[in-house]
Amino acid sequence: MDYSVAHFTYSFAEDWQRELFEQALADIGFDSFCGSDAYVQTALLDASALDELVGATDGVSLVSIERCPDANWNVVWEAEHVPHDLPLGIQIVPDCAFGSGTHPTTRMLLSSMLSLGSAFMSGRHVLDNGCGTGILAVLAARLGAASVRAVDMDPHSVASTRANAARNGVAVDVVQGTEPVEGHYDLILSNIHRNVLLGQMPLYERFLTQGGELWLSGFYESDCQPLVKAAALENMKLLEQHCSDGWCMLRLLRE
Repeated sequence: MDYSVAHFTYSFAEDWQRELFEQALADIGFDSFCGSDAYVQTALLDASALDELVGATDGVSLVSIERCPDANWNVVWEAEHVPHDLPLGIQIVPDCAFGSGTHPTTRMLLSSMLSLGSAFMSGRHVLDNGCGTGILAVLAARLGAASVRAVDMDPHSVASTRANAARNGVAVDVVQGTEPVEGHYDLILSNIHRNVLLGQMPLYERFLTQGGELWLSGFYESDCQPLVKAAALENMKLLEQHCSDGWCMLRLLRE
């Protein structure tokens, strides 16, 4: 997949200002961040929207934009990073975009899965939507899910999830795509951008079994109310809300 990288310099006084700026970058198509660099699929790069955003944001300067070399970043990353050990003996090799579960959004999902354990997960059909390294899919399988499917738009994430599932000896059906894979699921895990979650809410309701659960993360506390409202329109009610470092997770039930 062809990517471009935008190099910035920041002079923000507070960390939350940078987080808001990265949220705004995500709104115009950027999907991963590393230091003061932001990455976007070249086909989605809107230079005028980027210039407008930078011009309207104090504390940001755009240094340059350049095309990324076409490479299998997982191969590069794995050469420099050893597997991370997680509960239940799980080992995950991080890739350059999604890491190994240290981000608050992923930590909250992992913690909830481990807290409910096999008693909750056993026998469920699970979808990990936007799987990244596949850490959630692997844990679901390890906890006894009847089946686990994972989907991601990035071919390198698809390869990473397949490799991590094999590394941990679990079965995960991995699909490349931009939307949830059609099926009947008892649990959908979706740790992606707020706007994508809002747009995909009707699909979550359609693919969830009655009594099934939708777990959402990847957004800020200020995003909770519109997500809960959108879920309510699709016959889903809030069961739990967790927050960490300004990020949130929602656990919803399809009625």
